[in-house]
Amino acid sequence: MPKTRVLLVDDHAVFRMGVRALLQGQESFDVVGEAASGHEALAEAKRLQPDIVLMDITLPDMNGLEAMVQIKAGVPATRVVILTMHEDKDYFFRALQAGASGYVVKGGDSENVLAALRAVEGGGVYLYPSLAKSLVTEYVGDTESPQVRGLSARELEVLRFIAEGLTNKEIASRLVLSITTVETYRTRIMEKLGLHTVAELVRYAVRKGIIRP
Repeated sequence: MPKTRVLLVDDHAVFRMGVRALLQGQESFDVVGEAASGHEALAEAKRLQPDIVLMDITLPDMNGLEAMVQIKAGVPATRVVILTMHEDKDYFFRALQAGASGYVVKGGDSENVLAALRAVEGGGVYLYPSLAKSLVTEYVGDTESPQVRGLSARELEVLRFIAEGLTNKEIASRLVLSITTVETYRTRIMEKLGLHTVAELVRYAVRKGIIRP
C-alpha cells in the first residue's frame, strides 16, 4: 500500500526535524519535502504534489492561511492540516473556511498530529480536542437530537468525553481501549452528527453562531 506523502511547512528547522522524526516512525507516512516559508511551500507543493501539507500559520513571508488558499488553488488534490500555536476558535474556523482539513495545536500530545493525518488521509476532518468541545457540547446536551439518538451507548460515551475536551489517548485510558479504536469511534460519531466534511462543519458553526458567515 503506497504511503501518504507529506510536505512539512514551518519556519523552525528544529521543529520540522522533530515532526519528521515522528512521521518517519510510522508505516503509512512519507515526508517528501520541507519548506520554511509560504512561498517555498507553494513552490514545493506544486513540484512534489503531496497528499497532505502540514503547515504552520505564522510564517515569515505570508500568513499560512493565505499560503494554504494558494496551495489549494494550485494543487487542488492536496489537503492541508494546520499545525499551530494558536488554540483559538477564530483561527480554527478561519482555517477551515480557507480550506483546511484539520487543525492541530503545537505543544499538545504528538498523537494528535498522527490522529489528524490519519483522519485526513481517510478523507475526513480532524477536530482538535479542545476546539471540538465547543462544537459537540450542544449535541451532547440535547438528548432529543435525532443525531444523538442514533448513537450507540459507547459512541455517546466517547462523544461526552470529546465534549469535555479529552484527547484520544485520554479517552482510550478512561475506557480501556486502544487509541486506534477511539479514533474509529470519533470518526464514526462525526459522520453520524453530519460533521464529517469541512463544508458541513463550517455550516454548523455558522448556524450555531460560533462564527459569522
